[in-house]
Amino acid sequence: MKLLKMSVVCLCFASLFSCNQQQPAPTQTDMKYKNEVIENMMTRRSIRNYKEGAVARETMDEILNCGINAPSGMNRQSWEVRVIDNPETIARFKSLLVASNPETKAEAVEGCFRGAPTLVFVANDPSYDFSPIDCGLLSENIMLSAWSLGVGSVCLGSPIRYLAKSPEAIQMLGFSEGYVPIICIGLGYPNESPDAKPRDKAKIKYLD
Repeated sequence: MKLLKMSVVCLCFASLFSCNQQQPAPTQTDMKYKNEVIENMMTRRSIRNYKEGAVARETMDEILNCGINAPSGMNRQSWEVRVIDNPETIARFKSLLVASNPETKAEAVEGCFRGAPTLVFVANDPSYDFSPIDCGLLSENIMLSAWSLGVGSVCLGSPIRYLAKSPEAIQMLGFSEGYVPIICIGLGYPNESPDAKPRDKAKIKYLD
């Protein structure tokens, strides 16, 4: 009986002690996100500072497979994708852009890729009017799946502007005849953790 009373007393003290201990605060994920899919979408950031080294091709294969599984109008899949991840190839590609854009400083042209070690170019089929939307859906799938695998990304417009003035660089990408580059995505392992930018919820309205 004495042993039982002592056990009860010890248990009470242990419970009291544990209650007085500082409990870990709930994480942002615990407070905000209902599942991993939503967490992945809400925590993804545009990365503009990367660690050295291209994304492994095995990982890229998985990311790109997610990309081409995006929805597209009538399943036309009106996109083509080209990947550059070899440093020497990237340097050669950038040199073509610099040569074709003499009105812009070379540093600006080379820097527009934000140092991403893997570059993905997406081209659309202009003969299909919804092709830009298809390419946008594909690109979002690429960026979200990349983030879920620990790979950062940034969607870039400047490379497309520079590319438009460089037939040599376009030829180097080897898109099919008629396809036009529309999106560039830089990918790599993040070397920064930027905060989220505010979003304007007032742009959302329900119609009753």
